[in-house]
Amino acid sequence: MPSTHPFIVSVFIGTSFDGFIARSDGDIGWLNSRAEGAGDYGYDAFMAEVDTVVMGRATYEVVIGFGPEMWPFAGKNVHVLSTRLDADVDERVTVHRTFDQLVTALTERGAKRVYADGGQLIQTFLRAGLVDDITITRAPVLIGTGLPLFGPLDADVDLTHDSTRVLGAGFTQSTYHVTR
Repeated sequence: MPSTHPFIVSVFIGTSFDGFIARSDGDIGWLNSRAEGAGDYGYDAFMAEVDTVVMGRATYEVVIGFGPEMWPFAGKNVHVLSTRLDADVDERVTVHRTFDQLVTALTERGAKRVYADGGQLIQTFLRAGLVDDITITRAPVLIGTGLPLFGPLDADVDLTHDSTRVLGAGFTQSTYHVTR
């Protein structure tokens, strides 16, 4: 069954083997220190198909922490969902106060393929039934606690497995699409 919204929402994210996207303080050093060994994990090819990026405030703050010359989303339409950020915080992004405003803006701007990034935002898209596909790259490390990729849902989200591949250094990557 086709999606019920005029754009495709994709999740492409790395986790620890036990399902965390970051330590409790937001640190992803455990992932970055191992990621080089994974080899080509398909991020560049994925991003070549994305026209719009959406993220929450915490993810935005991690990204800008890389420095102004390291902005990874040049040429993309970028949206941030936040009740705390000033609307004019960054000329490269559009800040939305509510999820409904964000979805309306994506529709009005004609978004085609949206990359949803950040744990809380991904969970919000899932609860709204707007995620179409999920690619998870698992790092070969257990960190025991941290920020989980998934959280409470109002109903089951049925997935169909598309593929799994083994990357370098013990990483695995699985892709699923949401069954509607």
